[in-house]
Amino acid sequence: MKLAFFEIEEWEKDYVGKKLADFKVHYFSKPLSQENISLVKDVDIISGFVDSPINKEILDGLPQLKMIAARSTGFDHIDLRECKKRKIIVCNVPHYGENTVAEHAFALMLDLSRKIYDSIEKVKKEGFSIEGLTGFDLKGKTLGIVGMGHIGQHVARIANGFEMNVLGYDKFKDKSMQKSLGFTYVSLPELLKHSDIISLHMPYNEKTHHLLNHENMRLIKKGAYLINTARGGIVETNALAKALADGTLAGAGLDVLEEEQSIKEEKELMSKEFGKSQNIKTMLQNHVLMEQNNVIITPHNAFNSKEALIRILETTVENIEAFAKGKPINIVK
Repeated sequence: MKLAFFEIEEWEKDYVGKKLADFKVHYFSKPLSQENISLVKDVDIISGFVDSPINKEILDGLPQLKMIAARSTGFDHIDLRECKKRKIIVCNVPHYGENTVAEHAFALMLDLSRKIYDSIEKVKKEGFSIEGLTGFDLKGKTLGIVGMGHIGQHVARIANGFEMNVLGYDKFKDKSMQKSLGFTYVSLPELLKHSDIISLHMPYNEKTHHLLNHENMRLIKKGAYLINTARGGIVETNALAKALADGTLAGAGLDVLEEEQSIKEEKELMSKEFGKSQNIKTMLQNHVLMEQNNVIITPHNAFNSKEALIRILETTVENIEAFAKGKPINIVK
């Protein structure tokens, strides 16, 4: 079978070449487009990222195409209806960074609880002085996890290791998982009232837009901390700024901001095209939360580990191999 990989980096070529040695593979650093489609018109499988839109016009130029191996979780850049008409199977990477994001959430918690960032800055400016750097233990604190999906479950496991009490909120309740992970399901208002730390792990959609807002953030336990490694739009920014200013929240660790909602897929941040149409630097410089001394902001980097990036390729390779054997997996419906 003939394959074509688009939007691929040098290190990824080496990995794919070793794993798919029995296939004839073409590599392109640029996205799939009308400009380069003539070079791959006879391929059986193509693999691309979100900057490679696959619509009717593109598919017309790929008459032998049998499978699309998307190197992403999202697939709204692919015309699924047109693919179904042509009996082209589309596969994606459903999960790749659950533990990675969970670990980053705890990195933010520990930074806030032990004042790591402040400590580093103080050493640089004043030497070995611990004045003003007293932190707090995670042991015995109540962690409220909003969203008990794959990432939320990893957060609960890590919290158990810290001997924290865990509350969970989710629309769908899995009682067996509750028992095995040792947490308690509660309503969102109850979680906000009783949590010392609140960690968000919900997808962003119409139903979760401003899930935390001016109304319910007043319920938050005085002096709690908020961690957001999910999506910025889940939290109403002005309400968050107010809660930080009036002491409702003692601090926040944020890997995402509301203004970056145009980002659909984390790995999009690594694209060479990212940033050309978005002035993220200016947005950050002007952001109201940047002025808050009790806020730590990281650049939507929770997903970004070597292992997570390799898992994307591993799953893509598995999808291609399974299809070649006539037993496709991770099919997008």
